[in-house]
Amino acid sequence: MKVLKFGGTSVGSAENIRRVKSIVKGQQDDVIVVVSALGGITDKILNAAKMAVMGTEYFNTELTEITERHEEVVEALFSGDQKEEVKEEVSKLLDELSKVVRGVYLIGELTPKTMDKIGGFGERLSSYIISQFIDDAQWVDSSQLIKTDSAFGRAMVDFKLTNSGIQAALKDFSGVCVAPGFVASNSANEYTTLGRGGSDYTASIFAAALNAKVLEIWTDVDGFMTADPRVIRKAYTIESLSYSEAMELSHFGAKVIYPPTILPVYQKGIPVQIKNTLKPEAEGSLIRESQANGKDRPIKGISSISNISLLTVQGLGMVGVAGISMRLFGALARENINVILISQASSENSISFAVDTFKAELAEEAIKIEFEREIAAEQISNVEVESDLSIVAIVGENMKHTTGIAGKLFHTIGKNGINIIAIAQGASELNISWVVKDSDLRKTLNVVHESFFLSENVEVNIFMLGIGLVGGNLLKQIQQQQEKLLKEKHLRLKLVGVANSKKMLLDRDGIDIESFKERLDADGQTSGLEAYKQAVVDMNIYNSVFVDCTASNDAADLYADLLNANVSIVTANKVAASSEYDNYLKLKKIAKQKGIKFLFETNVGAGLPIINTLNDLVNAGDKIQKIEAVLSGTLNFIFNTISADIPMSQTIRMAKEEGYSEPDPRIDLSGIDVVRKLLILVRESGYRIDKDDVTINKFIPDEFFAGSMDDFWTGIAGLDADFEERRKVLEAENKCWRFVAKYENGQAEVGLQEIGMGHPFYDLQGSNNLVMFTTERYHEFPMIIKGYGAGAEVTAAGVFADIIRVSNI
Repeated sequence: MKVLKFGGTSVGSAENIRRVKSIVKGQQDDVIVVVSALGGITDKILNAAKMAVMGTEYFNTELTEITERHEEVVEALFSGDQKEEVKEEVSKLLDELSKVVRGVYLIGELTPKTMDKIGGFGERLSSYIISQFIDDAQWVDSSQLIKTDSAFGRAMVDFKLTNSGIQAALKDFSGVCVAPGFVASNSANEYTTLGRGGSDYTASIFAAALNAKVLEIWTDVDGFMTADPRVIRKAYTIESLSYSEAMELSHFGAKVIYPPTILPVYQKGIPVQIKNTLKPEAEGSLIRESQANGKDRPIKGISSISNISLLTVQGLGMVGVAGISMRLFGALARENINVILISQASSENSISFAVDTFKAELAEEAIKIEFEREIAAEQISNVEVESDLSIVAIVGENMKHTTGIAGKLFHTIGKNGINIIAIAQGASELNISWVVKDSDLRKTLNVVHESFFLSENVEVNIFMLGIGLVGGNLLKQIQQQQEKLLKEKHLRLKLVGVANSKKMLLDRDGIDIESFKERLDADGQTSGLEAYKQAVVDMNIYNSVFVDCTASNDAADLYADLLNANVSIVTANKVAASSEYDNYLKLKKIAKQKGIKFLFETNVGAGLPIINTLNDLVNAGDKIQKIEAVLSGTLNFIFNTISADIPMSQTIRMAKEEGYSEPDPRIDLSGIDVVRKLLILVRESGYRIDKDDVTINKFIPDEFFAGSMDDFWTGIAGLDADFEERRKVLEAENKCWRFVAKYENGQAEVGLQEIGMGHPFYDLQGSNNLVMFTTERYHEFPMIIKGYGAGAEVTAAGVFADIIRVSNI
């Protein structure tokens, strides 16, 4: 025999009741069917009673809606004489309800006893209708079989009387029997109710009394989920879990089943199957005796409760004093305040506990009254109350068999900038609970769910700034490599934000790279840099990385705020890393403190692995003694191209036209770009240096850097003859020009140098860069890194590599 329970949504309409009939008739066993009231009806009944006791006749509106709802269902399900018979019986019950509510209105009193009588009408109505709709089904009155004490509103079941009553009433039963949930009665046959989740509890009581082979809870979800699917779209159904795991998940917000339901079937070892009335083919979740083993995931699910307040009682007068906890929780119990979580310091000088926010003020007052004397004597401080909080819990019996769960959990949460306010864990290791701000709840759930349930794949959420040559190439490369990265590296790169100088587009679910330009044009919001930064911070997405493919000073000014919000930064923009040393150091420190990344490999040498190699040397204990480098692809192109046929001014134009130089090539010609790169290398070597510490030996007079671009292009040709004469002399001596950056013994300089054959700089082709590190270990033969040092494609590739480093794969 089976017991099937159908909730309010499952019986909420005529269409759903037809589904219920189909499910019941498809069973091969005898079936007890326990039903809730039609969806939303119990709330309307109780609302009508509350309106009545307030002396307002608006209760009639609620009663009319209740009547119409039931009449519509009867009209849709039945026909002929049967319809009239059902209508007549339903009308009697509705009339009885109306009389009771009107009585409340007339006397202006609503006692718990009357509330219990009123509260069960929905189940009495729905169970009668369904029993008549299912062919050959009989109806039994649960209120006459389930016996309780007289604590109206929170009645306790007398299982001895109840079990014998159920067994006697159904000993010869076969086929289908329908019973109302939620309702019971005391020894005087007065109506009582079983409290929140009472229909589930009714079904469990029937299953235990009759030793059913399974209890099926039919609801509007597929079963217990790994997390709330409204928040975590990748949440999936848990196939199997133990009674204890189900109890814990239910306590911490999983509304699939209510905790009291578990106990009767747990005591009898009866499995509970959660099924979806709207998708009966789905397997659902099976709750049964513990079968934890090392093969299961360490945790089964994540639950959360919002609208929580945390109260903290602290003071030196609590240390070593017996009975403090008893008095504290006794005071709360007297006010019927349910404590959801408790956290106590081992020093005994503070106790924190969580309650529903609407009970926080009452709890605070109860504590102040209980400890009035200690507070007056300053042995205990005033009660501290924090609101707008949520509790998150991970649950799993297999946690006790797996080391490092808490470490992984809190590392993951901390890395994403989520502050944990309180923690609680029992010695059974079945549950780890913690308190966070409401604003961090979504992020917390996503972070933990990915870490424990989707750990095969790491997801990195990308916010792009700048979609010009470098940014555009980067997005193309990401699009081309997405499938390979997911398959081979289990890395999913998701574009969630993109902005240019005019508009921004943000989408938590991801932006298709192929069509991002069209979406940005059509749906993008007009914005500036500050607005985009704030949007990134406000979205509060886990594993976020801000990718800056601009050369903007204003963009670099956003970095500190983004890092403080636990957003990693990958940048091709040299401004921040080459800014004042104190600012550079501040950004590095924030990233380190927050456990996130501030990466700028492409600031020097585009896609060449210069900065990472330098970091490896320094981190391994080597000491950088000298840096010599050709770091400007633009200037190297110019001095490799200049010839008898191509004068200096023409090479500058060619560098601009082919995309090697900045739009204003004077930035490259001034040596400032090389200075920035040298600053970065010296700083990453462990030395303090600022721009004023670098000597710049210019090869073009200062007057060419003033005035307009037109003035520059007009005047620069005047230098061609001088450069040609000097070039001829170099050529005759088998030498060439290289714009070199150098640091040694605390001295830094950049400038044009004459390089002879045999020097590593001599054979540099095109726009290539070359860096030589002389170190304590690489002293006689310096380490050389050489290759393409300019170009949108290789720069984008370097940025791409940094994004992958953010993922820690």
